[in-house]
Amino acid sequence: MTTDPSTGPSVPIANADEALAELIAGNKRFVSGRPEHGHQVSAAAAASGRQQPHAVVLGCIDSRVPLEAIFDQTFGSICVVRSGAHVVDRAVLGSVGFAVAELGVPLIMVLGHKRCGAVKATVAALRAGEVPAGDIGYLVDEIAPAVRAVGVEDADAPEKAMRAHVGRTVRRLQAVDVVADAVTTGRAGIVGAVYDLDTGLVDLLP
Repeated sequence: MTTDPSTGPSVPIANADEALAELIAGNKRFVSGRPEHGHQVSAAAAASGRQQPHAVVLGCIDSRVPLEAIFDQTFGSICVVRSGAHVVDRAVLGSVGFAVAELGVPLIMVLGHKRCGAVKATVAALRAGEVPAGDIGYLVDEIAPAVRAVGVEDADAPEKAMRAHVGRTVRRLQAVDVVADAVTTGRAGIVGAVYDLDTGLVDLLP
C-alpha cells in the first residue's frame, strides 16, 4: 500500500489485519527515522471534511508516548484515547464504543509502555499499604489487580504488572456490547501491545 503523506492511505482500510499492518509499518518508519507524516497544516485541512480512521488506540498519558508519532499516522487515521496507565472508566468505554459503532474503526489497540509511572506508583502503594486518596487513588485501585496477579513483592512487578494490566484492559473492552458484537461478527479486532521507550518499538502481546 502506498500513502500520500498529506492524505493518509489511498484506499480506506476496512479490516483489523490491514489496520494493524498499517500501524506496525508506521512504527517501523518511526523507529527507522523515516516517517512519512509530519503533521503539516495542509494534512489537517485535507482531512477536515470527513474522517475514516482505521484504529482507535487506548494509551497512557505519558508525554513520552505520542501515539500519532510512534505509529507515523496522519490526521484522520487513528482515534486516540488516553488516561493514566490506560485505565478504563465510563468515558473511555464510551469513547472506544463510539469509535467502533459510529466511525466503524476495524481495530482497537491497547498500548502499554515500559517504565509506566502509574504502574510503578501502584506497586509502591501496595507494598507500603498506603493507597492515595481521591482520584489518584482510583487509578491505583484500577491497576492494583494486575499488580496482585503478578505478585506485589516480585522484583519485576512493575514491568510484569504493566503487561498484565494491558491484558486486563483488552478483556475489559471486549466486554463492551458494541465491541463484542463487532469482534464476533469480524468487523473489528482488538490487540494489546507494549511500547519500548528506549527503542521506539511496539511489540504485540500474545
